[in-house]
Amino acid sequence: MSEWLQATLLAFVQGLTEFLPISSSAHLILPAQLFGWADQGVAFDIAVHVGSLLAVLLYFRGDLQVLLSGSLQAINERRMNGDALLVWHLLIATLPVALAGVLFSQAISEQLRSVPVIAAATIGFGILLAVADRHGGGERELDWRSALWVGLAQTLALVPGTSRSGITMTAALFCGLGREGAARFSFLLSIPVILAAAALAGVEARSLGQGMSWPPTLLATVIAALTAYATIALFLAWVQRIGFLPFAIYRCLLGVVLLLIWM
Repeated sequence: MSEWLQATLLAFVQGLTEFLPISSSAHLILPAQLFGWADQGVAFDIAVHVGSLLAVLLYFRGDLQVLLSGSLQAINERRMNGDALLVWHLLIATLPVALAGVLFSQAISEQLRSVPVIAAATIGFGILLAVADRHGGGERELDWRSALWVGLAQTLALVPGTSRSGITMTAALFCGLGREGAARFSFLLSIPVILAAAALAGVEARSLGQGMSWPPTLLATVIAALTAYATIALFLAWVQRIGFLPFAIYRCLLGVVLLLIWM
């Protein structure tokens, strides 16, 4: 299969699954298992991460402008407001995964990136998502304790198959946030995480002396961005009505398929 087609398909899968609670790593391993595709390399990882980052920045551009304006106002007035408080909560939720990533990401990627682990995480956290959707949720406002719990849960996303968006939405539901509130907080929380992941991939590419094939890489960036933007918009429009159960069921089925392919 040509490099162009491979880059197109993988970028589409990445953009589609990055923000849905269904695990992008579980989906990206399927083409490799089914078609024997080699790893696209660090440059491709950077491209799709940049595409996903552009999508979430563009979709939430209005919210981000309000948050920035409100935070500057809080600094000038030396008084906390709702916008500055949300920024503070995002920072609290980001710190645990940043620390865990520095300490454990290499060990996890070397020892846990296997089909059985990805399949087990896909199924296990899918069941947990269904439980959270059934028994969690509500009208509770986000506070610093909830933000910390979501941040601690986000560290589990270092285990392939967990799904960063899935585990943060699950934790937010258990903390009493509604479906849409949990999803929006998860999407905003993805901004520093994706930015950090792209930066780390760039450092790795430079240390390895890896270049990139610009045309397919740029194509992957555009496809990932467009797909991710559409995914965010549709997910937020539908999640209040359909809930998380369909995604939980899909995760369990996907995990079973991965196990069958592996065996």
